[in-house]
Amino acid sequence: MFKKLIVILLGILIFSCGKDKERSADPELKEMIGQMIMIGFRGMEVDSIDKEILNQIDSGYVGGLILFDYDLVSRSANRNIRSPQQLRSLISDLQQRSETPLFMAVDQEGGLVNRLKPKYGFPQIASAAYLGKINNPDSTRYYASLNAHNLRTMGFNVNFAPVVDIDLNPQNPVIGKYERSYGDNAELVITHAKEWIQVHDSLGIISTLKHFPGHGSSDSDSHEGFTDITAYWSEEELQPFKSLSQMDYRMGIMTAHVFNSKLDPDYPATLSKKIIQDILRDQWKYRGLIFSDDLQMKAVNKLYDTETILKNSINSGVDVLVFGNNLEYDELIPKEAVDHIIELVEKGEISKERIRESYDRIMKVKENLK
Repeated sequence: MFKKLIVILLGILIFSCGKDKERSADPELKEMIGQMIMIGFRGMEVDSIDKEILNQIDSGYVGGLILFDYDLVSRSANRNIRSPQQLRSLISDLQQRSETPLFMAVDQEGGLVNRLKPKYGFPQIASAAYLGKINNPDSTRYYASLNAHNLRTMGFNVNFAPVVDIDLNPQNPVIGKYERSYGDNAELVITHAKEWIQVHDSLGIISTLKHFPGHGSSDSDSHEGFTDITAYWSEEELQPFKSLSQMDYRMGIMTAHVFNSKLDPDYPATLSKKIIQDILRDQWKYRGLIFSDDLQMKAVNKLYDTETILKNSINSGVDVLVFGNNLEYDELIPKEAVDHIIELVEKGEISKERIRESYDRIMKVKENLK
C-alpha cells in the first residue's frame, strides 16, 4: 500500500511539474523572437528546401529570409537563384507559408556584389564606385530604378544596399577592392546613396545603410576574423549614416563587426551598446530597423560564444539577427536561436520589453509593405 501511495504521489508530482513547465512556455515571446530571425537556406523550389527549414518557417521561428545565388559551403552556383521565373515562384511560394509577411532580402548592390546576375537573365547594375566616379545623379537614379523594379517584380522587400562606407582605403579587402563605395568623401556618398534610397522607397523596397559605424577605412575583412579599425577610422565615416538615417524613407541600418576602441574598448559594433544604442538610438534618435551583419562571420562567430553574440547584439539594439547560412550551414539555426534567446529572457539576461521593442518596430514596417 505504501509503495502504491509513493507511485501515485510521484505521478502527481511529475504531472504538476509538466503542467508548470507548460504554463511557463510563452507563445507570445516565441512569436516575437521569431520575427527577429533572418536566415539563408538552400533550394530553388519549395519542394527542394530542407523540411526542417520549412517546418520552422511554418512554426513561426523565422521572420525573414536572405537569398544567394552561390553556395559558399558547397562551392556551387546552386543555391536560390536560377532565372527570373524560378525566383519569382520561389519567393511567392515561401510568402504563402507564413501568416506574417516575411522579409525577403538580398545583397543587390550592383557591380561585383550582384546576386541577380545577367547570366541568370537579370540586367547588369553598375557598381557604386563607377557611379561615384562619373558623379551623375541621373545615372545613379537610372540604375537604382532598374534595380528596384527588378527586386519588386521578383518579390523582394529588403535590399542590403546601399553601402555608405567612405572609400578611405582603396586597398580595403572588402569595400575598396570590390568597388562597393561611392567615393572617398561623405558628401559624394550621401548624394548618390540618397538617390538610390528614394527610388527604392518609391517601389516599396527597404534599403539598408551599411556597414555602421564605417568599414571603408579597414585593412582587413570581418568575414575572415577580428577587424580592428581603431588606427584608421575617422568620425567622417559617421556622416553618411547620420545624414541619411534622418530621411523619412523605408530604410534600415546594418551593423559592422568591426572593433573600434575609440567608440567601445570592449566589443565590436554589432555587440556594442555604446555604438548602437548610445549613438544611433540615443544621440541620433534613430527609430528604424537595425539589422546585424551576418552573425556567422568570423569577426564575431569565432571570437564569442552563441550566448554572448545573441545577448549583446539584442541588448545593444539590433532588431533583426541575420544568419546567412552560407559561411557554414545549419538548418536548425532558427529554432536554436529562438530557444537560446528564450533562455536568456528567463534568466533575466534580456528583458521581454527589449524583445517587444524590436518586435513592434518589425511589425510596424511589415504593416506598411506594399
